[in-house]
Parts: sequence; structure tokens; C-alpha cells
Amino acid sequence: MSHVKIPPELYPYLEEVGQSKRYAPGETIYLQGDRADQLYCIRSGRVRAYWVSTDGRELTFEIIERGRIFGESSFLSSGGCPVSVEAVTEVELLACRIQRLAPRLGESPALTLLLLRMLSNTCNHLTLQLRRATLYDRYQKIASLLLEETAHPDRDRGVTSFSIPYTQDDLAMILGLNRVTVNRVLQEWKKKGAVQVSYGNIHITDRDYLASLLPHF
Repeated sequence: MSHVKIPPELYPYLEEVGQSKRYAPGETIYLQGDRADQLYCIRSGRVRAYWVSTDGRELTFEIIERGRIFGESSFLSSGGCPVSVEAVTEVELLACRIQRLAPRLGESPALTLLLLRMLSNTCNHLTLQLRRATLYDRYQKIASLLLEETAHPDRDRGVTSFSIPYTQDDLAMILGLNRVTVNRVLQEWKKKGAVQVSYGNIHITDRDYLASLLPHF
């Protein structure tokens, strides 16, 4: 999915009503269930949004990079954060309380439009996640993620047309699979010449083969 980003020239609207915050890798930004009252824009770095089940299992929804927002649930009148978010790298954020940001949106139609497009992208992403979780087998889940991510190269995320900077643990968390399962699938594909695998990077060498595994709706 192509990601909509807020360009630096629109940051002043957020800076005037927001607060700059920095987080170290692995540091929690907020937890699932915390009060949702701030919208965050990433000025640099990457964060991970994830959900924790009652028995402690984690499901990673997305890795979010520079120029994008998170904390969209703060647009609701009340409620808690549906997921937890932590820093993946060194992160600088602009944290804006909705009560202060809302009046300024009328001053920038461009920023308002971008926020609406970002909310639409979030809905599309969650729809894809649901489809993967309910309709795809393990091969289709992994193939779908690799193809979708590399379809839209992004320097900020370290994604190219043929590779993603994810470990097998990352794939397992994002897709809700066991790491052993992910490893077995990737090793099968490696033998077929469809992928190359190194620590922290997965390189696609045969997109057509991966695409042939996916169902057509």
C-alpha cells in the first residue's frame, strides 16, 4: 500500500499546537488502553503499532515511518488506545492534542486532506490485515506481505522494489505466525529461487512465483 505522508512544509501547523518528543529504540510511546487524546506525527525514525492479547501474545499491525501519523483514535470523542506503540529506532515525534489541532485544520485545506487520506489508508490497511488473517494460508500470508510492501519502495522504511528490512521475527509478529513456520516457508522458497534471506533483510528474486500463490477475489 502506498503511504501518504505529511511533507515538511506542513509541519509548522503541527509545531504551533504540538510538542516535540524523543524516544529511544524499544521505548514505549503509549500502551493499549491508555487515554487516546493525542495525534502523533513522526519527524524521524520508525515506530511499531501492536496489539497484545489477554494471554500475552503480540500482533504487530504496522511499522510506521517518517512523515506519517498514528494515534488516529484520538479523533473520537472519548475512549482508549486500541493498540500499543513503541519506538523501533531513535524517534522524534510531534504530539498534538486534538482540542488544539482541530481549530487549525481550517487554516490548511492541504493538511486536512492529507489527514483524511491517511485515515482512509489506515482503514485499507486493516482490511488487508483482516483478509490475510482469515482467508490466507501461511504461504499466502507471507507472499502477500512481501509483494505488498515492495510494491511501494520507501527510503524512510528501508524498502526497495525487491527487498524489505524485516527479520523473520518481524514477519512472524506482523502475520501472527510462528517464527519456525516463517523460517520453513522462506527456506522452501529459497530452494525454489524465489527469495534470498539474510538477517534483517528479505530479497525477492521471483515475484511471479509469489504472485501465483495468491487467490484472486
